[in-house]
Amino acid sequence: MSSQTLRIAGIESESIVDGPGIRLCVFVQGCTHNCPGCHNPQTHPLDGGTIMQTEDIWQMFAADPLLAGITFSGGEPFLQPEGLVWLARKVHEQGKNVFAYSGFTFEELLARGREDKHTEELLQELDWLVDGRYIEALRNLDLEFRGSSNQRLLDRKAMHELRNTLLR
Repeated sequence: MSSQTLRIAGIESESIVDGPGIRLCVFVQGCTHNCPGCHNPQTHPLDGGTIMQTEDIWQMFAADPLLAGITFSGGEPFLQPEGLVWLARKVHEQGKNVFAYSGFTFEELLARGREDKHTEELLQELDWLVDGRYIEALRNLDLEFRGSSNQRLLDRKAMHELRNTLLR
């Protein structure tokens, strides 16, 4: 798989709030969830943002030895999974980790993955996933890496166990 393009809203070069450690956070452009109270409503238009080569994003990541990993946020990362898979694999090749936020639940992503191989591939590359739509009435500032209490922070083991439970 070669480098791809992504429509992005922005990049935070050294985030300390979007996953464990210091991270490059890629905010993808485009989201159809339209959660009331969303932290990043400017990322919703599907035709907004700018087009970037994943190779250019990778070069930004590779140039910073302080980074523990990469985070895909948005917008909705799973509307552009193909380019993110490429990036995630490059990050893993360097022994670093991958964290993603999605308004889809893990169960919804599994269903999407049955129809779209890139969604399934991206799920397989994640070390952590925060899933579920942001619900303003359930906002909780005490939650690690999450905005509302309905959202789950799933690590690789939890995703594997949940997948096995759902496939029974």
